[in-house]
Amino acid sequence: MDTMQRMRFEAAAAANFDDASLWRWFSALLEERRIRWRFCFNQWLINVDRRHVATDISFDRAIRAAKEHAEKKGLGLLNANPRKAACAPDVVGGSVVGERYV
Repeated sequence: MDTMQRMRFEAAAAANFDDASLWRWFSALLEERRIRWRFCFNQWLINVDRRHVATDISFDRAIRAAKEHAEKKGLGLLNANPRKAACAPDVVGGSVVGERYV
């Protein structure tokens, strides 16, 4: 393998790692219902933990920007769940029956 082929291989591996990291982050937030997106006026608006973090005409670029900006703001951290603080248990007859959002 010559130098150019090795550089291409390393660049592809780095890109695959970055993509995998991005979509793992996206999937985790989606599962926890902490990321939202909307297509409005030919732009994708992305919110993480109920805060706007990115807007772009490309969904892919908007998600990438959202991850970058959310991490800088301390939002979208995978080991934190801010929704728990916004939830209160429903109590019926002294027993907890679920959670409701306040």
